[in-house]
Amino acid sequence: MKLKTIAAVLGSPVTQSLSPAIHNAAFAHMTKPWRYVAIDVEAEYFEEEVFAARAAGMLGLSVTMPHKDAAFSLVQHRDEIAQRSGSVNTIMFDDSGTLRGANTDGDGCCDALARAGARIEGSRAVVLGAGGTARAVVAALGLRGAGDIAIINRTQSRASEASECADVARVGSDNDIAEATLLINTTSVGMGSSESPVDPSLLHGSLTVLDAVYHPLETTFIAQARVAGAQTIDGLWMLICQAVRQEQLWCGMTPDPQVMREAALRALALRNA
Repeated sequence: MKLKTIAAVLGSPVTQSLSPAIHNAAFAHMTKPWRYVAIDVEAEYFEEEVFAARAAGMLGLSVTMPHKDAAFSLVQHRDEIAQRSGSVNTIMFDDSGTLRGANTDGDGCCDALARAGARIEGSRAVVLGAGGTARAVVAALGLRGAGDIAIINRTQSRASEASECADVARVGSDNDIAEATLLINTTSVGMGSSESPVDPSLLHGSLTVLDAVYHPLETTFIAQARVAGAQTIDGLWMLICQAVRQEQLWCGMTPDPQVMREAALRALALRNA
């Protein structure tokens, strides 16, 4: 049996991925001789690369854009959030060679919320966006007992599709933010810009706001939410929490989230230097 020591992220492009810094810091802190690498893979070679990783005896794979849907189709077994969302961001190889898929984005979001003390059970949540990350978040919120999940997206048909990921989810509108307790941005609005996905006048002090965008670390959306009195959670915590889940799936160990976050912050600082 090959000694499993390497994990990797597959995507295109992956040059800006923080995952190597995050996972390698966690492995080092746990004094494990493992390493994590980024592999840029075009869509036409994705399946071939997954099979090569399996043959090489890798620990497992992270899957990022644009391959999450392809990963969903490729794996033989999926966890419930992956099944509900139609998206896989984590691949595990069992001893028989079976490909197992999971989606840790939704639980990563919920873990980041819970870490900040936010209440998910019985919450009134608004999710901005309807892509793969949004679907995973909706599925996870539903499984954790959210009372109502309103999905706001420019394309109503996609919002309707995302609403099928949880029994309590529905197509929503900006009006739902007024009564919401959780507001989660899964869109790319604000990434590297000063844009915000919602009008700041809609934000209020009863909200816990999480922005999946982490570049910049304090987005305009997060800054405006803080001014409105809301509790805020940056996207880096969601990234870290989903990565913790991945390591639990690959190797049955729970890394230190703070160690991972500090590594991510160092990597971001180097980029901005």
